[in-house]
Amino acid sequence: MRQFLTRTEARASIFLLAAMLLAAMPLQAAETLRYVILVDGGKQAGHQTTEMADDGTVRTEFTFKDNGRGPELKERYRLAADGSFADYEVKGTSTFGAPVDETWQVKDGLGRWKSTSDAGEAPQRDGALYWSLAGTPQSYAPMLAALAKRGDAGVPLIPSGILRARVIDEVTLNRDGQTRKVNLLAMTGVGFTPTFVWVTTDGSPRVFASIQPGWMQMVEAGWEKQADELEKRQKVAEAKALVDLNKRLSHAIPGVTLIHNVRLFDSEKGVVSPLSSVLIRDGRIVRVGEGDWATSDHVGNALETASIARTLDGDGRVLMPGLFDAHAHTSRWNGGLDLAAGVTSIRDMGNDNATLQQVMAEEREGKLLGARVVPAGFLEGESKMSARNGFVIKDLDGAKKAIDWYAQHGYPQIKIYNSFPKDILKDTVAYAHEKGLRISGHIPVFLRAQDAVDAGYDEIQHINQVLLNFLVDEKTDTRTLERFYLPAKKVADMDFDAQPVQNFIALLAKKQVVIDPTLATFDFLRQRSGQMSKAFAAVADHMPPDVQRGLRVAEFNIPDDATAARYDKSYLKMVDFVGRMHRAGVPIVAGTDGLPGFTLQRELQLYVDAGMTTAQALQTATWNPAKYARVLDDRGSIAVGKRADLILIDGDPAHDISDIRKVATVIKGDIVYYPSEVYSELGIKPFADPVKPVDSVTK
Repeated sequence: MRQFLTRTEARASIFLLAAMLLAAMPLQAAETLRYVILVDGGKQAGHQTTEMADDGTVRTEFTFKDNGRGPELKERYRLAADGSFADYEVKGTSTFGAPVDETWQVKDGLGRWKSTSDAGEAPQRDGALYWSLAGTPQSYAPMLAALAKRGDAGVPLIPSGILRARVIDEVTLNRDGQTRKVNLLAMTGVGFTPTFVWVTTDGSPRVFASIQPGWMQMVEAGWEKQADELEKRQKVAEAKALVDLNKRLSHAIPGVTLIHNVRLFDSEKGVVSPLSSVLIRDGRIVRVGEGDWATSDHVGNALETASIARTLDGDGRVLMPGLFDAHAHTSRWNGGLDLAAGVTSIRDMGNDNATLQQVMAEEREGKLLGARVVPAGFLEGESKMSARNGFVIKDLDGAKKAIDWYAQHGYPQIKIYNSFPKDILKDTVAYAHEKGLRISGHIPVFLRAQDAVDAGYDEIQHINQVLLNFLVDEKTDTRTLERFYLPAKKVADMDFDAQPVQNFIALLAKKQVVIDPTLATFDFLRQRSGQMSKAFAAVADHMPPDVQRGLRVAEFNIPDDATAARYDKSYLKMVDFVGRMHRAGVPIVAGTDGLPGFTLQRELQLYVDAGMTTAQALQTATWNPAKYARVLDDRGSIAVGKRADLILIDGDPAHDISDIRKVATVIKGDIVYYPSEVYSELGIKPFADPVKPVDSVTK
């Protein structure tokens, strides 16, 4: 289960390795327990069935399919007298088809584990529980049982970590004359953020439901209609925790703040200035210029230095506009990772509409730790493999109604997805343009990228969607995993100098079709089991141990060395293709569709590898996304009148792109954040010491 959530296009982030801690408490002998998994307001997308035999063996079958993909797992375990795993195994396939084969066994007090990505051994400490990389939700049952016994002490985990939990809400549900009292637990100690799970409170307590608000509900069979009530209550409970987190990590800077002794990155021209100063007032930039105004007498009066509440001395560091992630699928818990990496704006490229509206409202009201959100409306066609976000439509009338809703709610852009009906694509694009909205997205099934461009697309998401233009025929079903495996297999042999390829690149440049490659996320196409993900290798030693372990889990089926070499060659050619498009004049925006913050940093490195200068790479995450998200008048550069969304770098990323990780201070309007504080809160070793403003002496 954890493996299936590491890199979906809509929820691709490593902290979701821990976000699905849902399970049942131990069952009674010979009992069968069933769960259903729901998406899109009640559509069943999977199930879990667990059977406990009289001899104590627990067997589970788990299947979840969403957006044409998902894991299929079979698991078996037995418990020792102390409630820990005596032996354990899980087999099957991950979301993207990688084989799952993981075992744990205790013999003579020594526990040994082996998976497709790692192996090890550790003494079986009293009550310690093995933490599976690929287990089903049921594998967490013993952990919840242990939590109930151990209380505040928590449960030690093998290989590392301590799991803790506390009750944050309780409710009594009613159904057909039956009642069920359940508590909401917040569990911490694994991954970056708390995990929430609803647990029964009867004599044999077990997990009743696990909710991922706005996306997925897993609930005990027969109680499906109560899932919405639980989701509403969970949102309220989570909000309280989020407000507290924001208060602890946000530092208000009202009034006038002088930032001086800094070199400015000009995101429009792609150059770094001599030592300069910036004056901000109540979250807006009011003056920008060369010189150190804190020591310059001839500008002192003009600046009304008496009104300056505080100064921030950059000591020669580089000050940049806040980074802009052009491809996110945000949640209420993503914000810390974004802000710590200097990401002050994101473009959400597909979400549950109600959930996204809530996130945006809470961010505007200052209740949420997170980046500013520019929404892109999600528009999908009805099929068995539909992604259940935004609006899922069947005809042109439905598409127009969805576009009307997005236009009325201020969305500047719409993203079309895989199952969208190809016969109404051109008319849908035309209608969106009439309403003043941009159109981007995946390429609808049984079409090529060329067809989407001809229909009026303004932008295409993902490098695979671009290159599939040369790999598909009229029968290729790109709603399946074929949209990943086909490029991995065939791009290695493509001739990018061939005339059809050159003609297509020229067409993209001529029409100024924006490309959002998300190269870093597609690194999974070449990652082998046990190999550290190259996308996160540079930051892995800063991560919590459980996350580091998860970064070695492969998601793609790469059976042998020859296949690995081919997939690696294909991936490197995808990187090269982005460079070719850039040099031809095709606009590029840096997006992630992955782990917030860290994936964007890697994306910029890949653009440099593709042949961009470091300054050009930085433009793809500042000026370009603000321009194409239609908020350039408000952000994207350091200029008078714009929001004071700024990041101070303890290095020079315009010289060495890897310095983009060394964010010392983040200013978002009239709030300052210190990445060292945020990362420490999330269990991550910081990358730079904070640089803090100093209050002015009252005259």
